Amino acid sequence: MELAELLRLPPREAAALLTDAANEDWARRFAEELDRRTRTDPVGQVGARWRLSNAEIGRMFGVSRQAVSKWALAGPPAERRAQLADLQAATELLERHVPPEHIPAVVRRGAPPLGRTSLLELAFEGRTAEVLATVKAMFELRSLQA
Repeated sequence: MELAELLRLPPREAAALLTDAANEDWARRFAEELDRRTRTDPVGQVGARWRLSNAEIGRMFGVSRQAVSKWALAGPPAERRAQLADLQAATELLERHVPPEHIPAVVRRGAPPLGRTSLLELAFEGRTAEVLATVKAMFELRSLQA
């Protein structure tokens, strides 16, 4: 099939054709690259991967959902960028090691090293540096066990 023909198909059909024609690893890497190239903002990336509403993101940063909507257009204010960078870095690590559909469960599950607190709860408490450190530790331990 020619590229022009593929582009005329509804995205769901085009995805089915591509995944049926390719092996699973290639399809996953293709989806990750497509996602990386179309990702627009860190707030949207974290919200989409963690499956959070703007109200929940607002709760993380102590702002309204309307403020979060504005951040998508103008970017977050300087005083929130470090926290957002922590969450974005944690999200990118999760994307590398966890199937995207499992990320919401991973961030909501209580973690024994955190006293059964979840990554999402840490983020809601403003402890984003701990979120990033915990995610890094998850995968450092994983690599040592392999």
